[in-house]
Amino acid sequence: MKPTSEPVLVAAVLVLGFATVIGFTDNFVRVIAIEAGLWQFHVTRTLMIVAILALVARPLGLRMRPKRFGAVASRSGLHGIALMIYFGSLAFLPVAQVAAGLFTAPIFVLLISRFFYGRHIGIVRVLAVGIGFLGVAFVLGRDAIAALSLPALMPVVAGAFYAMGNIATRQWCGDETTETLTLGFFAGIGAFGLVGLIVLALFPVAVPEGAAGFVARGWVWPSLAFYWWTFVQAAGSLVAVAMLMRAYQIAEASRVSVFEYLNLPLAAFWGWVLWGEDLGLWAMLGMGMITAAGAMIALRANQSAELLPTA
Repeated sequence: MKPTSEPVLVAAVLVLGFATVIGFTDNFVRVIAIEAGLWQFHVTRTLMIVAILALVARPLGLRMRPKRFGAVASRSGLHGIALMIYFGSLAFLPVAQVAAGLFTAPIFVLLISRFFYGRHIGIVRVLAVGIGFLGVAFVLGRDAIAALSLPALMPVVAGAFYAMGNIATRQWCGDETTETLTLGFFAGIGAFGLVGLIVLALFPVAVPEGAAGFVARGWVWPSLAFYWWTFVQAAGSLVAVAMLMRAYQIAEASRVSVFEYLNLPLAAFWGWVLWGEDLGLWAMLGMGMITAAGAMIALRANQSAELLPTA
């Protein structure tokens, strides 16, 4: 039987679906941020996701009890730390710079896969990551390149934790169900959100009006609009993250991580559709580079499969 690269190609389709859905739903966080805070948003979203899973678990035959609780909890903690650092950095850094830092994750995936797990990383994948990251910089613009400082390095730290969580998905949790990992992912983020609410209740800070106070805002009594858009975000995120978790389960993290570069162009696309945000020439060039990086990985996987002997 001739081996194929089907797992990588299926993973690419799953990540494309993830990026399409999450790019749409994440555009409405700006609406949520006007009246509520980051921490309340995460706690509320997690509760909604748990409720959705509880309703569909029996009809769909979902199994959400982890086989190895410690492995799932540790992986959820890594992703939770990454996203809390990411969102927390938005309080004192430009969005472009923070996003660029988080998208160093594929580079960390390659380094960790090579030096900790002994994976062979070919020149094509190294080149693809470089091209993809340069494309990210073009999409984000010159603001993504800032002077090195401790605050500027925090999003890069988030990228490192995000990479470790992605590797852990396959290395530690490869035999867990997708729904188990999805629930663990959101439960971890919700737990961090609850901690944030407690800290802000004990040590309140001055909160700017509107979206500017998103990170510093504690618990408030929001309108029904908050709950509606949070539900939209919860349902979309649940489907999207499930696809992403499955992608990391069936294919090697160093391959799947490159496809996550699709997040930025698709988020920009939805920004144009929903809010009329125009893209410049450099951004369009960057999206082309991001697409090329993913194509290089997929084509290389096909070529590797073709070179293997048949049985």
